Amino acid sequence: MIVDVVMPKMGESITEGTILEWYKKVGDVIEKDETLLEIGTDKVDSEIPSPASGTVSELLANPNDIVEVGKVIARINTDENSKQIDKIETEKSKPIIEKVETVIEKSLPLPPSESVEKNQKKVIVKKSENTNSAIVTPAVMRIVSQEGISLSELELIDGTGANGRVTKKDLQNYINARSDSNLRPIKKSTSKPASLPNIQDGKKVQIDHMRKMIAEHMRYSLDTSAHVYIMNEVDMTNIVQYVDDKEKSFLTKEKFKLTYTPFIILATVSALKEMPEMNSSIDGDSIIHHNSINMGIAVSLDGGLMVPSIFNCDEKNLLGICRDLNAMVSLTRKRRINPDELQGSTFTISNFGVFDATIGTPIINQPNVGILGTGAIKKQPIVIERDHSDIIAIRSMMMLSLGFDHRLIDGAGGAIFIAKVKDNLENMNLEDLL
Repeated sequence: MIVDVVMPKMGESITEGTILEWYKKVGDVIEKDETLLEIGTDKVDSEIPSPASGTVSELLANPNDIVEVGKVIARINTDENSKQIDKIETEKSKPIIEKVETVIEKSLPLPPSESVEKNQKKVIVKKSENTNSAIVTPAVMRIVSQEGISLSELELIDGTGANGRVTKKDLQNYINARSDSNLRPIKKSTSKPASLPNIQDGKKVQIDHMRKMIAEHMRYSLDTSAHVYIMNEVDMTNIVQYVDDKEKSFLTKEKFKLTYTPFIILATVSALKEMPEMNSSIDGDSIIHHNSINMGIAVSLDGGLMVPSIFNCDEKNLLGICRDLNAMVSLTRKRRINPDELQGSTFTISNFGVFDATIGTPIINQPNVGILGTGAIKKQPIVIERDHSDIIAIRSMMMLSLGFDHRLIDGAGGAIFIAKVKDNLENMNLEDLL
């Protein structure tokens, strides 16, 4: 019998995927659950296993082809006489996503249209009054931004997607046709040598998909937001002592280590409650004030970075944040994080202090308007005023750096926000937190 392999749905907001590589060719024998191909989306790369044992009879898409979710991409001819085939399971089998390779940031900065939260809205391109609005995917919006295509020009493209949606392939065909017709708008030219000078001998390798996606999202964020940075120094001595005191008992009870990050999240959430404009997004000429605080946490991986989200942090106490953070980081590092958890953040924290970095200027995670960077906690001699006298004491100090979008947040607002985070950390009531 013939078993269809379809493009799997990898998240609520993901409607298509790109064929990255076929691991088998027509005529090859494949076992059930053996990897058949690798696909990529705006969020993740995934290895897709075969739903049945048999022989690959057809491959219906080529590498780099963009295919809508649910479309047949391959067929497998099973041996009906084989004892290894369970006919009932074969008929019901579907592609299974086993390995999440990368993000797309969600880790990372994302176009303002992306979100799985009900409180955040999708980007809609408004067409003429006699036509229906068509939802545009973040991938399309990124290409539109990169190519300098106006929304009025986008309306002219005939979409082949569901409900007339313009797909990436539609947009690419339009760009190619426009280029051939010499209709491409004049863009600012940048001087670039025809080839890089041979400074030294070395091996030239292709950039992998994860690195490409990170590069695109970072460049997109810098092109979108007016980045401004403010720094402040925080006395973390009380929290450091608290963690030292609770470390053993917490590990015994919860089976994972107590870290400083949950305290930073708690202090940041409290500041966001007081300044909701920092928990917002810009959508064209409008501001989206999010009802929930969803904290994106930058997680470093081998060869890349992901930014999964802890949802509804404003409804959680310290212990709840500790548990959610531990589970999220564990799944991310095992590359088992759900694609829907890689988006929907309303604010982001990047803790480069774990790598002993003192200070940094992280790039805003789109569509957020702010990102908090936390440096390493180090003991320093600090001047403290007590009873109108100055004394020198050894304190555990940490540098905070706040990156914010100047289109919405002014310098005064950024300074007030980081001061609130600092005050929340230095004066946190640690009694009965755990």
